[in-house]
Amino acid sequence: MRKNIFTRAIALALAFTLSAVTPVSTSNAATIRTPIADGTVTFGNSVVTIDASHTSDGYVMIKYTGKAKRIKVRITKDTQYTYNLNTNGSYEVFPLVEGSGKYKITVFEHVEGSMYAQAVAQEISVTLTDETSPFLYPNQYCYFDMNSKVVDVSDTVCEGLTDPLQKVAAIYKYATDNLTYDYDKAATVQSGYLPNNDNTLTTMNGICFDYASLMVAMLRLQDVPSKLVIGYTSDVYHAWVSVYTDEQGWIDNVIFFNGNEWKFMDPTFASTGKGNPSVTEHIKNSANYTAKYSY
Repeated sequence: MRKNIFTRAIALALAFTLSAVTPVSTSNAATIRTPIADGTVTFGNSVVTIDASHTSDGYVMIKYTGKAKRIKVRITKDTQYTYNLNTNGSYEVFPLVEGSGKYKITVFEHVEGSMYAQAVAQEISVTLTDETSPFLYPNQYCYFDMNSKVVDVSDTVCEGLTDPLQKVAAIYKYATDNLTYDYDKAATVQSGYLPNNDNTLTTMNGICFDYASLMVAMLRLQDVPSKLVIGYTSDVYHAWVSVYTDEQGWIDNVIFFNGNEWKFMDPTFASTGKGNPSVTEHIKNSANYTAKYSY
């Protein structure tokens, strides 16, 4: 995959809709966390509702009921994240990926051309129950719910595995052994494209976002906190999947896209010290990576 195609793909604005429903417990091994808007803490006006009832879990839900056809959501703490809100009258979930602290949430309505007008702005204070919480729930880049095919696939791939890094290795192997890269899709994908893990599992092909979305969803379903990170290593535009373990904390670049294909950096390098010591030090040294966005 050419780097310019990859650059274009990661710039796409993605959004999905979630109903305000109660979290689901299932009898299988997967843990399905469902964002909810229960109205305990809300802000907004006649056209925008910001439900901040579950900021401690690392997300807000926003609903728009006005007349504008295009809506933007901007969430700012240390970094400015801009998303599309693609539905009218239904809540959509937006992650709070920069930890505890004060966030500013601004919703914009499209006016004409490239012009947007502010519909509402609200500052909120966030105290996460756990720093990994935003990276265990579904979000724009890795959607799943109780009916998703990815739930059973994740369970099957990780059957019998208890170590988080073994699950990382198994999920990587499944994705790269079974998915085929779709070069035609990469060349023609449009702004607003939504990764759909069920579609990916049906067609067994996709672009880099489809691979990443599937792997991160499978990891989160197995209670492995994981981030899809976009940024640079040296001067190369890069994507990687970071995972969290109790022993290591956040391990960067375990699964990464080098502009041509997905690669796997053996996580035992980080967990046991086996393998190439220089690689071990590289993945432990955050200075080697400059993250722009984490989802």
